[in-house]
Amino acid sequence: MSVLRQCLIVLTRVMAVCAAVSLSFAHAGEWFGFVSLEHQGFFHPPLDPPQQRSYFSLVAQPEYYHRFEGTKDSFTFVPFGRVDQYDPERSHADIRELTWLKVGEGYEWRLGVRKVFWGVTESQHLVDIINQTDLVENIDTEDKLGQPMVNFALLRDWGTLNVFVLPGFRERTFPGVEGRLRTSPRVDVDQANYESARGRRHVDYALRWSKSISGWDIGLSQFYGTSRDPRLLPGVDGNGLPVLIPRYDLIYQTGLDVQFTEGSWLWKLEAIRRRGQGPTYAAATGGFEYTFTGVFGTAMDLGLIAEYLYDDRGAGAPTPFQDDVMTGLRLALNDVQSSEVLIGVVNDRRHAAKFFNLEARRRLGAHYKLSLEVRAFAGAPVTDPTYFWRRDDYLQLELARYF
Repeated sequence: MSVLRQCLIVLTRVMAVCAAVSLSFAHAGEWFGFVSLEHQGFFHPPLDPPQQRSYFSLVAQPEYYHRFEGTKDSFTFVPFGRVDQYDPERSHADIRELTWLKVGEGYEWRLGVRKVFWGVTESQHLVDIINQTDLVENIDTEDKLGQPMVNFALLRDWGTLNVFVLPGFRERTFPGVEGRLRTSPRVDVDQANYESARGRRHVDYALRWSKSISGWDIGLSQFYGTSRDPRLLPGVDGNGLPVLIPRYDLIYQTGLDVQFTEGSWLWKLEAIRRRGQGPTYAAATGGFEYTFTGVFGTAMDLGLIAEYLYDDRGAGAPTPFQDDVMTGLRLALNDVQSSEVLIGVVNDRRHAAKFFNLEARRRLGAHYKLSLEVRAFAGAPVTDPTYFWRRDDYLQLELARYF
């Protein structure tokens, strides 16, 4: 079966599910969302011959929302689908959300599939652990797979307490043989293994308390379950070729996220302590953003960003961010097109490794948005995880149509 035909099948299934839900709730709610065309162009030839220098893909993410009459209860459905020109692993479909919300006096129930975000820092989100990363979407780890859950929230003067029961583990997605921004050797997801004898059926649990006090926003969380970050162990595939095999360990993670706002200053901190994935370790990311308003006598705002990224495992950490400094600029034009630009660079203090990032977006009329993303890697030693991407500098353009 050709890749194009597989892509069309994936997209057709997503739209079929949308149509089925639409018929079930005919005229009871509203549909909105977007479809987009994306192009990734790489500046250098690939390391492996199956990889390409140019990739086109099509994305669809509709959203259905229904508010039940006479109540605050609601239902949300957000399917997602991507069809990629070359990489079958990037052609995939997912349910980002399929959630029933029940609102009571001082409490809320959420049942189904959801995306939950925790975190305040710009460069990485250490405390964000509920959802699995959809890594074929973007290496920034901000795209997530939907997570089945039962979520109870208790709303009180002393803060909000969220309790999560998380059945049904989701494995991380990885690029395929023809995909870029992947490891070498590739990750063989078919050989994934687990510490728990229950594998994907292991039930995970999480708690989070949060409260806003004056200019402070504080969150304290505890997670027990299967780690969303697999260890990648060396192995071989069925043809005897070297591969990396994902290993999903059981972990305990305590997390803290704090944000303090005062005038033009925004101070941020995320810190974790994790036990169960090798030796117990701690990691933290913290820094600030200072915003100049009305720069150059215009309506534009310019933000200066600086963060420090630390992991006490040092050179033995599987992350490139063990002792790094991120600096950046955020420019908001505050025009009717909502134009904005974010530029950042992460510098490794131990080596010469650098990671460059540029993101820009602008609305085109009432229904379209154009997004630009440029990423580049330089100076990574062989032991650095970004060494895999030394030839993967790229420019990405996306044109989205919202409805």
